[in-house]
Amino acid sequence: MTEKETNYADLQDKIKKCRQCRLCELGATQAVPGEGSYSAEVMFIGEAPGRDEDAQGRPFVGAAGKFLTQMFELAGYRREDVFITNVVKHRPPQNRDPMPDEIEKCWPFLEAQVKLIKPKLIVLLGRHSMGRFLPGLKISEVHGKAKRAKGIWGEKQVYFPVYHPAAALYNPGLRDVLIADMKKIPVLLKKINNK
Repeated sequence: MTEKETNYADLQDKIKKCRQCRLCELGATQAVPGEGSYSAEVMFIGEAPGRDEDAQGRPFVGAAGKFLTQMFELAGYRREDVFITNVVKHRPPQNRDPMPDEIEKCWPFLEAQVKLIKPKLIVLLGRHSMGRFLPGLKISEVHGKAKRAKGIWGEKQVYFPVYHPAAALYNPGLRDVLIADMKKIPVLLKKINNK
């Protein structure tokens, strides 16, 4: 096991044992730390685990996750090629939006994940994820547009906000928009790597 894998295993263990916020007492059965390649160039960050994710302990495995996996494939990736996680690591009751204090409690874990993986591109899935990294923007205005902003470790980071895959399940008109945005990822990554 490499040092990075050991460090990530320790971090995952801490996430799984975390009881810092109320979500553990409000029905979440287990933490969902995230999964994928520890050397991924692309990291996807969603909002919070849902019912299926809570049951399996894995991110994006429900209906929205199946759509996300299809979009990975259309963009030329497999789930194993990227890293997938959420802003909040436990399921909020009835899949409600995470509360600001719950996000704050989970923030050190997400920060540590980003620092360990050091992705070249962070894809922000939906407004809650985007709001944490690119506050004050509207997803409807900036989806599919790369943004360079201060990264967690101080240097500039490239962020790519897109609609959350669940949005396309409730609004089928967003499906093609989301697919088109996701297909931009390999092109964007190539530009980043050539700089």
